[in-house]
Amino acid sequence: MRASIRCAGVLTALTLTLGGAALTAPAAHADITDCVNQVEHETRGGEAPDSVRMACYVGLTGNHDQCVSGLTDAGVTGTTAASACRVAPR
Repeated sequence: MRASIRCAGVLTALTLTLGGAALTAPAAHADITDCVNQVEHETRGGEAPDSVRMACYVGLTGNHDQCVSGLTDAGVTGTTAASACRVAPR
């Protein structure tokens, strides 16, 4: 096989791989945003601090209990924390 054909094949595969990663990345960010928005909406306290964003990220990984614990440590009520952490992994 000629080098130019092989190089074109490698570049095509790389483009498809990176394109697929770019398509899946926004979904994770949107889930964290949904969680943070839930906290901000229910607490009506303005922009959420980094501790809330970190707890929502933990919720994104599927660890609901850690997410709730992180949000309550950040001063969010238990009810709000539980509802925000439920929307994180979706």
